[in-house]
Amino acid sequence: MNKYDPHKHHRRSIRLRGWDYRWPGLYFVTICTAGRVNLFENMAFREIAEQALARISEQAHAQHVEVDTSVVMPNHGHILFDFTEVAAQADMSRTQGYFENVLAGALGVVVGRYKTAVTIRINNLRHTKGTPVWQRGYYERIIRNERELAATRQYIINNPARWAEDRDNLEALLAKMTYHA
Repeated sequence: MNKYDPHKHHRRSIRLRGWDYRWPGLYFVTICTAGRVNLFENMAFREIAEQALARISEQAHAQHVEVDTSVVMPNHGHILFDFTEVAAQADMSRTQGYFENVLAGALGVVVGRYKTAVTIRINNLRHTKGTPVWQRGYYERIIRNERELAATRQYIINNPARWAEDRDNLEALLAKMTYHA
């Protein structure tokens, strides 16, 4: 068994250096199901994920957050979060930079609590307590201008139409393949 070596076993951060993820702004987030399983083909599970998204701004930790545009796909979700202001409960005196320093109102907390809420409800429904629903982590990008905002919204809106071309949609890929003897 290999022992943990911090020089070999580390994750590179895609975070923008110097940016505080509690600040107002638009954040594009992609989260994937564990093992990229098409979990949300099940309409009950998809409904859970969509309802949790719709209720994000009702949560105490995310009253400063609105969901601008979103889509739940069979094995992933795209969400455009609009942080309208700095969270009232956020402690702005602390510095960010390490996982243990993630503060109330930060993007990581909002995404993490969303994933937790969906996981608990789905696992209760299928009686599989402790089973992962999501992959670890998520992809995020800060939207920096109007052109990027428009392109991101269009990407999210068009995502369902592109599902047939998605590399993880094996049925569509196999249907395109032909056997050559």
